[in-house]
Amino acid sequence: MEEDHFVYLKHSKNSFIILSLYVDNILIAKNSKEMIDTIKRWLSSKFEMKDMGEANYVLNVKIIRDHAKRLLGLTQETYIKKMLKRYHMQDSKQMDTPVDKSLSLSHDMCPKTLEEKDKMSRVPCANVVGSLMYAMMCTCPDICYVVGLVSQYQSNPGKKH
Repeated sequence: MEEDHFVYLKHSKNSFIILSLYVDNILIAKNSKEMIDTIKRWLSSKFEMKDMGEANYVLNVKIIRDHAKRLLGLTQETYIKKMLKRYHMQDSKQMDTPVDKSLSLSHDMCPKTLEEKDKMSRVPCANVVGSLMYAMMCTCPDICYVVGLVSQYQSNPGKKH
């Protein structure tokens, strides 16, 4: 390979860099503005690119910064509100824990009659589980247990599931 295909960057023990590539978008995270500028200059010398400035959202994840306190946070509040509205649950009550400890799900709760099966066939259970998995993987690891629990029944969910 030619040498100009590589980026050589000096760094110290307290330094880090994150380059995240998704399709044709690159997100750069670094604890040094000067290094970010160096990386951007190098990338623009090799590729046609547009600098969009600081990212506010990436794949439905909002980036929250407090430069003074040197804090960085991620939230999917907007995504979760859209998801709740899409599945007609926008008026749901918030809870501190994602699942009641006394909750017990089983295959006995799956629909048994044709009427129950027909009614549940209109519930987009697999879509809901997929949406929850996306939130879980990005910013909500606390729902991992309950998403795993309900995903076991997504092919034949009952009302309690």
